[in-house]
Amino acid sequence: MFSQESKLAVLESKLGIYEDLSREMLSKLEAAVDKISEGNSRIATILAKHDERIEQSMKNDALLVKMIDEMKEDNDKEHKVISDRFNKIDEKIESLIKFRWQVGGVLAVAVVAITVINAFLPKFLTSQPQQVIIERTK
Repeated sequence: MFSQESKLAVLESKLGIYEDLSREMLSKLEAAVDKISEGNSRIATILAKHDERIEQSMKNDALLVKMIDEMKEDNDKEHKVISDRFNKIDEKIESLIKFRWQVGGVLAVAVVAITVINAFLPKFLTSQPQQVIIERTK
């Protein structure tokens, strides 16, 4: 039926088609590999930026923690100063209350003493008539 040459021609044409398809597939594969490589490089760039942001965020966090600790220390110092002031004021108030009670006690004793003195003093201050003894002389 077909001669060897025609078979050979058919095989050569089929081989040409396969070669064209292989070139086309190879170029598509190369394009896909290029796109994947480009995607990988973009991802690497994004990851590098992400790592930088994470580092910056960690530095900011550390700085914030440091600032909070400093504020806490300052707040503790201010609290201690205010607490000491309140304690001094409390001591002064307590001493004033103690002084008030002492003055009240002294006044109460003075009132009682004055009352007692007023009650008994007139008896001692008024002169009692001296008994006069009249004797007759002979």
